[in-house]
Amino acid sequence: MKVFKRILPLLLLASMLCSRTLAQENMTYFSHIVERGQSLYSIAQMYRVSQEDIIRLNPGCQNKIYAGETLRIPQHSKQENSDQFHTIQSGETLYQLTVKYHVTAQDICAANPGLSAQNFQAGKVIRIPVSAPENTVDTPTAPQQQQGVQPAVKPRYEEMHKVKRRETIFSISRKYKISEEELIAANPEIRKGLKKGMWLCIPSPKQAPVEKKPETQRQPTDQELFNLAEPEKQHISTVKAAVLLPFTQDKRMIEYYEGILMAVDSLKRTGTSIDLQVYNTGNPQAVNSILSKPEMQQVNVIFGPTKSSEIKQVAQFAQKYKIRLVIPFSSKENEVFNNPYVYMVNTPQSYIYSEVYEHFFRNFRNMNIVFLESREHHEKDDFIKGLKNEMDVRGISYHSLKDTDQLPRIDAVTDTLKNNIFIPTTGNSISLTRVVPQLTQLTRLHPTAEIHLFGYPEWQTYTVDYLDSFFNLSTYFYSSFYTNNLLPAAKNFIQKYRKWYSKEMAMSYPKYGMLGFDTSFFFLKGLSRYGSELEENLDNMNLTPIQTGFKFQRVNNWGGFVNKKVFFVNFSKNYELIKMNFE
Repeated sequence: MKVFKRILPLLLLASMLCSRTLAQENMTYFSHIVERGQSLYSIAQMYRVSQEDIIRLNPGCQNKIYAGETLRIPQHSKQENSDQFHTIQSGETLYQLTVKYHVTAQDICAANPGLSAQNFQAGKVIRIPVSAPENTVDTPTAPQQQQGVQPAVKPRYEEMHKVKRRETIFSISRKYKISEEELIAANPEIRKGLKKGMWLCIPSPKQAPVEKKPETQRQPTDQELFNLAEPEKQHISTVKAAVLLPFTQDKRMIEYYEGILMAVDSLKRTGTSIDLQVYNTGNPQAVNSILSKPEMQQVNVIFGPTKSSEIKQVAQFAQKYKIRLVIPFSSKENEVFNNPYVYMVNTPQSYIYSEVYEHFFRNFRNMNIVFLESREHHEKDDFIKGLKNEMDVRGISYHSLKDTDQLPRIDAVTDTLKNNIFIPTTGNSISLTRVVPQLTQLTRLHPTAEIHLFGYPEWQTYTVDYLDSFFNLSTYFYSSFYTNNLLPAAKNFIQKYRKWYSKEMAMSYPKYGMLGFDTSFFFLKGLSRYGSELEENLDNMNLTPIQTGFKFQRVNNWGGFVNKKVFFVNFSKNYELIKMNFE
């Protein structure tokens, strides 16, 4: 009996392991090619799967993933999700996908706003809206049944027809044995008129079988289908904007709003018409009340809010009513991975790090690179670990020193024949207090050696204390925001702000007044100039912000945008401040 009791748990364990292995082997998956800036966390979020599921299919990826690496991603079943994902195969066309998944080109394009004929390429992942099985109906809700509303049959599209000269809605519907109403329902755009060369989706007739397409009939090209699915262009004569911020809880929000008012004034002086609505989200029920207002459904862009719970709520509202949502402050929101209307101004760390690495190697890869390890502080561990991994992959050598307060150790790794760049592994002022004197002495020991210091955005707050040392060490730091107060644009803004509000901006980095001006000017100007085609023209804005750079890119074909703009700021030995603006 004792033997049996011991064996039973082992059998159960073996059975569980076997089941888990079997489930893993039978798990359907698709392929994802890792892009720069993506992390295991962000990939899991965009596909709405757990990191553990990805790790099970890709053992070892929890340690490090690389740009260009292919990962297996578990595929949701149709019962679990309203859509599925598809990795485009070599030679595959958009038309073939419409036939394979029984959806229209319009359906696929609507589910993937970032998709175009130019980026419809092998290896790209797109979202496929799941079609209901043929001849099935959507189950109506109880209120619909009580009101006698009939459920609609979801059509299945198996034919594409290119309109010929003199063809009419009547002649085309007769040809395919469907009613004119069915043809119009499948192609709402033809209500405005039928034009030669248009491609129409032909739904299967309700009773008669669809005649097979002649072998000689040409399939529509991807470009033709994308043209067919292209939404109608809309010009915006008056840009309607809403600001949702906790004014009573954070004084910085007031300064951000003051910057917005200055941007609105500047734009109105150039003839731009703007309708600005402003709401305080300072109490728990404020957002519910704000979103219930009918006028909110008509706005073109929303700035804010700040809390994660409120951002999620407003993002759902924005997606429902197709309103652009600009998140100015948080860099940790997941809504961007599955909501095409979300813009994140504050770059998520994984994306900003990848941009910094790329620019770092373009400018410093041939230097003697030395990491100055901190013994107490480790807030830059992720950045340093990622930079070292990239250097290992690229075959770039480097030194790491732990006792950075010992000048002989630093001197020993200094190369007097090359440029030397020293990178502290922490960005706080305590580290600078230790490192700067050692490097300053090093320049005196080797007056002809090229010594550089490389650091972090928060060094902007220490400029007053270390200005001479920064110039002496030809210091660089990276940041997605920076302004030189001596430049004309910055000086004019500061003077105008002082005149408008009879005060100085708070000593913070970034400066919230400038941030409010830059972000609102960018989007209000863009919507006024390009209307519904803003997303296609983000690279054509040609604006010079005062403080914050903008380089918005979609995180995937169905998600929103993150700001990937990064500057390097250099305090040159000629006592010049150089803002390296990478394109």
